Amino acid sequence: MSQEKVDRYKEQKANRKQIMAREKRRKFLIKVCAGVIALALVCWLGYSIYDTVNKPDTSDVAITTTAIDDYVSGLQQ
Repeated sequence: MSQEKVDRYKEQKANRKQIMAREKRRKFLIKVCAGVIALALVCWLGYSIYDTVNKPDTSDVAITTTAIDDYVSGLQQ
């Protein structure tokens, strides 16, 4: 191995504890962010489904009762 590689290895070995701690923090933050994003997506999806299912019926219904009125008046005669 060249002297440059040996020096680089020694430097990495000396700083291995800090490097491992940094990588551990980075992986933890990635997992936390992914969890928060996944939770937000699940909550949004659940709320959307809940809102769609529980939406009140706002359409007007027009009923013509002329046939019933004619039938009832025919019974009274």
